[in-house]
Amino acid sequence: MTRVLFVVSAADRWTLRDGQVHPSGFWGEELAMPHKIFSRAGWDITLATPGGTVPTLDRLSMSRTAGLPSRLREVSAYLNEIRGELDDPRSLDEIDPDDFDVVFYPGGHGPMEDLSVDPVSGALLTRVLASGKPLALLCHAPAATFAAENPDGSWPFDGYRMTGLSNLEEKFNSFGRKAKWLLEDRLRESGADYTKALLPLRPYVVVDRNLYTGQNPPSSERLAERLVTDVEGAARTA
Repeated sequence: MTRVLFVVSAADRWTLRDGQVHPSGFWGEELAMPHKIFSRAGWDITLATPGGTVPTLDRLSMSRTAGLPSRLREVSAYLNEIRGELDDPRSLDEIDPDDFDVVFYPGGHGPMEDLSVDPVSGALLTRVLASGKPLALLCHAPAATFAAENPDGSWPFDGYRMTGLSNLEEKFNSFGRKAKWLLEDRLRESGADYTKALLPLRPYVVVDRNLYTGQNPPSSERLAERLVTDVEGAARTA
């Protein structure tokens, strides 16, 4: 059975450039839809957060602006279905990545607040990337890579093709204009080969070696389905 680790932000806020605190957390669709797809594929799923803190759902992700009513109802119903898992995550510092076949990071603004500076998450990302196992980061989750570091101090993701929420998509939110930094800018500055869809808020997935990234919430299903296809295809070949 394929074992997948979900690393979820424990943050319940995002601190902006002017010191204002914006309520945040994980984005509902970005956790619910991949979890649902992996579960249907028969994968064994473990959720972990920094300190084992119960993750906070970003209420904005369930608002009318976040998607079609039918999708929001589906996400809400599924999050209620897995409430027991969400309420009892493992602590990230107790996780051995060797116990898992796939590592998946859902987004939301939460990772901008905590995972971007979390050394435990950073070490896990460095180790999984080097292992060759599939590593997937969705929307804002590539922010977690900024806490990763090779023994020589270099950035493990330097030169990798990847995507994440674009500057334009971030600025669709009025508070996004107050961000301390924008994900697209910082990925480029750090050395990533950043790419994005021609149009905002369209599904877009990039795969480079064992690194899988999705640009935005609408990319959730495509990213998860690509992982299932590739992992199960590799298993059949083996």
